[in-house]
Amino acid sequence: MWAARIRCKETDVLDELLDRLNGEAEALFHELNVTLPHEIEKAVAQGDLSENSEYTAALERQQFVRARLDHISRRLSELSGVDLETIPEDRIGFGSKVELLDLDDDSVENYTLAFGDYLDFEKSEISMASPIGKALLGKSEGDEVDVPLPHGRIRYRVIKFETLHDGASGAG
Repeated sequence: MWAARIRCKETDVLDELLDRLNGEAEALFHELNVTLPHEIEKAVAQGDLSENSEYTAALERQQFVRARLDHISRRLSELSGVDLETIPEDRIGFGSKVELLDLDDDSVENYTLAFGDYLDFEKSEISMASPIGKALLGKSEGDEVDVPLPHGRIRYRVIKFETLHDGASGAG
């Protein structure tokens, strides 16, 4: 079940996200059904479980893996409902790659708006539900946003952006 691929319209961003989620789910499913039972069996063989840290750690990891698999399952379900027709072509939305000018220090920052809370900071993904993500939704080139953050405010100007539609068509 976890290895089943959910099919959406072809886009590099959605396909990459689906591949990552499915890959993580496959690895966790293997850990849950193969690795952890073996670790638990080894710990039980050691005797007294009340003071067996290996046994406790394996059970805690098992709980975490089950919770993460449930989370991934929900994410995959949500992504299967993504309809590209509802994603704007002329404004920032899910999957948009955005180049921003920080109006306070003139630095340039690049982000990709990601779905939910599945983020990859190495790829500069931010959630659409984050303060920056919310502020950027629906914006266009030249628009300015004022983002309230816990430690102050950030002001950006949208320099340029590319939507999922641009990526799907090969346009840049």
